[in-house]
Amino acid sequence: MNKKFQCKLKKAIIYKKPNMNSDYLKEILYGEKFTKVRSFKKFYYGYCDFDKYFGYIKKEDLTPNLFKYNSLIKSGKAYFYLNNKSSSKTKQFLYLNSRVFVSDYGKKFSKINNLWIKNCDLKLCQKKKSSDFLNKIKLFNNTKYVWGGNTVDGIDCSGLVQELMKSISIRCPRDSKDQEIFFKKKIKLCEIKKGDLLFWKGHVAIALNKDYCIHAYGPAKKVTKMRINFIISKLLKNSLKLRSIRRPSF
Repeated sequence: MNKKFQCKLKKAIIYKKPNMNSDYLKEILYGEKFTKVRSFKKFYYGYCDFDKYFGYIKKEDLTPNLFKYNSLIKSGKAYFYLNNKSSSKTKQFLYLNSRVFVSDYGKKFSKINNLWIKNCDLKLCQKKKSSDFLNKIKLFNNTKYVWGGNTVDGIDCSGLVQELMKSISIRCPRDSKDQEIFFKKKIKLCEIKKGDLLFWKGHVAIALNKDYCIHAYGPAKKVTKMRINFIISKLLKNSLKLRSIRRPSF
């Protein structure tokens, strides 16, 4: 029987195989749900509810005690405090897009479980979707490239797109090949503008304007800004032809 769990850590890894030496597939964040399909020793096999992404996750990273979240983390990292004073800051934090239940809203701080967090790091769950998914892009400037990463401490190209979309409540797939299908509207290179997505086999970049794009780029080992014509030519030399440009519509 399938059973629901929630991530109880600031992030947890979904692996390709039930082995911590296996390839990382993606990360899930605090409060995100995971559906178990079957057990395998110290792992569950199943999928992340947000994007139906299958893989293995350590049992100890999950909790069966589900909670209803009413707020999301809107900062790259939101630190916890022992009380509602800035002098009580701890080393504990949650990442952008983590799901939390706020039990007590204050003027500057709000309570989550037995700790406090600054209101400027929180937002109420949105019912109305925004279209400005690049609003959080500065949080990822120079973030190191990590295959399967989903946070400001490490991210890959499709993870960057997913987390930016997640910040405006869009359920975007995790892998670039699926994102290319998900965003259906095709655009010509001469029509490109801010927010358009450029797809190659196994890679995606985001247009900042008609001349520049930003992407988590493996060879650069970080999220970096590049001229669109430059990266198209560079990847073509490596036999990677630009497959399509897609314009997200909301």
